[in-house]
Amino acid sequence: MQHQKHLFSLPENTIYINGGYMSPQLKSVEQIGVQSLLRKNNPFDITPTDFFTDRTLLKQRFATLIDAPDYQNCAIIPSVSYGIATVVKNINLEKGDEILLIDEQFPSNVYAWQEKAKKTEATIHLIAPPTSYENRASHWNTKILEAITPRVKVVAMGHIHWADGTLFDLTAIRKKTRSVGAKLIIDGTQSIGALPFSVQEIQPDALICAGYKWLMGPYSMGMAYYSDTFTNGDPLEYNWINRKNSEDFSGLVNYEDQYQPKADKFCVGESSNFVLTPMQIKAIEQLLDWGVPNIQNYCSDISKKAIQQLRTKGCFIEQDTHRAHHLFGVYLPEHMDMDVLKVRFRESGISVGFRGKAIRVAPHVYNTEEDFEKFVACFE
Repeated sequence: MQHQKHLFSLPENTIYINGGYMSPQLKSVEQIGVQSLLRKNNPFDITPTDFFTDRTLLKQRFATLIDAPDYQNCAIIPSVSYGIATVVKNINLEKGDEILLIDEQFPSNVYAWQEKAKKTEATIHLIAPPTSYENRASHWNTKILEAITPRVKVVAMGHIHWADGTLFDLTAIRKKTRSVGAKLIIDGTQSIGALPFSVQEIQPDALICAGYKWLMGPYSMGMAYYSDTFTNGDPLEYNWINRKNSEDFSGLVNYEDQYQPKADKFCVGESSNFVLTPMQIKAIEQLLDWGVPNIQNYCSDISKKAIQQLRTKGCFIEQDTHRAHHLFGVYLPEHMDMDVLKVRFRESGISVGFRGKAIRVAPHVYNTEEDFEKFVACFE
């Protein structure tokens, strides 16, 4: 795969290896956004059918991306917090039950569980990373598996850690959660779209994703997958389009008790969004065209030399087999000054992230090996 810089509008004097913050916008997605925005100039051209067509297409495209057998298990959401709140609302917990979370994971997959624990007197169990860098990811995964006991009713975590790309063994974790009857809720925001994932393989109870990072879509747009275990659940809101027969505009005053099939009830109100929905469709279609495995391999190819050089300088970067290649953390040795590096990055036009003690590096297909050469030069 060759770099795809020509499909973006990134300035030539900027090296953007910060996709974990948000993706730059594809030119094609920008074009669709402008066209969609202008549609409302002539509202009479927006038909009742248009409220459903793109909405369905987006769920179908997302289902293909995550290898979900039925697109009706997918829902359009505005944010991770919305998708997680839907899950929390539909999980019953009792006093003494445990909610297992990964330490320092993104807050949107923490706050809702904290509230649930307060109301039900359940306990939150945080699994922190090992203090030693030696076999860090392997030991971290072992700690997670050992913590999944019969008291655990929910495991809510990412596919990778959002700060440093540590890869979690979801296959083993799913097997263990199933053995104790616990639900597995995955925040895929920092992985879906850049790291291969299969619903059919992992079989999560829910997968929640913001759209503006690796799904390459607009802000305030996200996607979720809810397994059939949530089919009889309650939505966060009670909007008209999620009800049965909502396609019949003349009959909307004939109020319906029944919902559209499966996860459709969990879609946010106004999910037909005539601007954002077409943009997210276009973005996912581009991801499917590139192929997610190709994206991951490309990121590996352009960064491998730089990673070896940084390790030689004493930096810790997780073993290649235990981390993502589109997002990874660089931990500095004691003799390196983070503040000095921040200045050098800024002077060199390099945009990276800083999360905890890690420099978070998150490349994509708009980056090149030359970008990483300039990144490493800042460490000299």
